Amino acid sequence: MERTKLILLRRDKTQAEVAAELGTTRQMLGAIERGARNPSLALAKRIADYYGMTIDEVFFQE
Repeated sequence: MERTKLILLRRDKTQAEVAAELGTTRQMLGAIERGARNPSLALAKRIADYYGMTIDEVFFQE
């Protein structure tokens, strides 16, 4: 299942820019956005904090 919310949250930033700010790779962020990989709890927390949201809001709410 594609996580379009993550793609929409990126807005005008590239995958590479967001990934660098999160301390991960563009490939990993892309895999998470496509639903091919699940982030570790630590990375999920960094992603949620980056967008000022909770893990639940980012990954589990439509």
